[in-house]
Amino acid sequence: MNNNAQVANRPTLLTSEDWWAIWIGALLITVTVTGLVTGVAGVGRWTIDPVAAFDGRVVPLAILGIGFTLLTTVAVVFMGGSLILHQAGFIPLFLLAVLAYFFANQTGIRAVGVGYAFWALMLGLIIANTVGTPGWLKPALRSELYIKAGLVLLGAEILFNRILNLGPPGLFVAWLVTPVVIVFMYRFGVRVLKIKSPSLVIIIAAATSVCGVSAAIATAAAVRAKKDELTLTVGMTLIFTVIMMVLMPLLIDSVGMDPIVGGAWIGGTVDATGAVVAAGAMLGEDAGQVAAVVKMIQNILIGVVAFLVAVYWVTSIEKSADSARPAASEIWTRFPKFILGFVGASLLFSFVLIPILGDETVDGIIDLTSDFRGWLFCIAFVSIGLESNFRTLANQIQGGRPLQLYLVGQTLNLVLTLLAAYLAFGGILFDPVL
Repeated sequence: MNNNAQVANRPTLLTSEDWWAIWIGALLITVTVTGLVTGVAGVGRWTIDPVAAFDGRVVPLAILGIGFTLLTTVAVVFMGGSLILHQAGFIPLFLLAVLAYFFANQTGIRAVGVGYAFWALMLGLIIANTVGTPGWLKPALRSELYIKAGLVLLGAEILFNRILNLGPPGLFVAWLVTPVVIVFMYRFGVRVLKIKSPSLVIIIAAATSVCGVSAAIATAAAVRAKKDELTLTVGMTLIFTVIMMVLMPLLIDSVGMDPIVGGAWIGGTVDATGAVVAAGAMLGEDAGQVAAVVKMIQNILIGVVAFLVAVYWVTSIEKSADSARPAASEIWTRFPKFILGFVGASLLFSFVLIPILGDETVDGIIDLTSDFRGWLFCIAFVSIGLESNFRTLANQIQGGRPLQLYLVGQTLNLVLTLLAAYLAFGGILFDPVL
């Protein structure tokens, strides 16, 4: 193919999945900021009577489902997909997401901490590996579009004024350990465990050291990883996130650790923002606040890691000895563009909306955008499960080496982050923050 044809075939602002993730995120932010949307439908909590989960919520959920269907259909059509086929598949896909929330909101299950992400992935995997994913459902399985749009919304939750409240101690914990763990895990996975796929190694490393699934998605986009590699990483991350969310607060209490130090430890190691908030809250309000802000600071690294990995992949991993030096345009081509939306949302909320509207109003807006983000993530996890086959995943296990990589890397992460949390929040390097 000649250069002119290559240029002509490159995705544009209206045909690229990354850019459509930004447009979707921007639209959802707009309708919440302007007050056009004042509430996001959800599944209620229930204990014994399952009907209670949907009491007075059926119509709002139907409206939400129709809205998501129309919004994603516009994106899919511009990207070359079929309007009818996407709509036919997306509606049952949304219903599966509702079912995932239904299971997650049972009070007993919720108390254990098994959230919607786990149930969404499990529902998809069960269907895909029993009866098989129906062909009419597959046109709607655009997991990366949904989760990238959700990540744009996640940027709105990273507020710089709150990050500054913890100042140097928070930055010390969140940013010191992360690059060390990423570099160690990559070298350990490739050189010691000899995992054949460098892309699998780097997305496991990013998921372990930064913030779980969100970092895995961004890094997978930067290295163009296979879907089954991403699925394996997501599965391991979700399982161990639940385990750590439950066990870490119990361990911190049992050994008499300072709750503030424990909160910082949780914030720097547990791989999902929701799980961090839940686990930190078990240690008290102050510890929960520290845990949440440390995780928020760490989430900033999603874009940084994705960019640096893209540069490294283009200049080192995919560069042969006799090939020309890659142009800067290739790095831009590889860079996950949706990260621009993630950063833009953070800057908008931090430096425009808070000064104009105030903290309380912005908190209300973020409540809505985070609800939209939750739905997009849930739909994405169902899609990932429906796209996955256990036989294909078995080929990625490679004698358990990816699991070994995760366990060794997470162990190092836990030890180093505990040390950093003690130095930063234990009154050693900095004055107490709370």
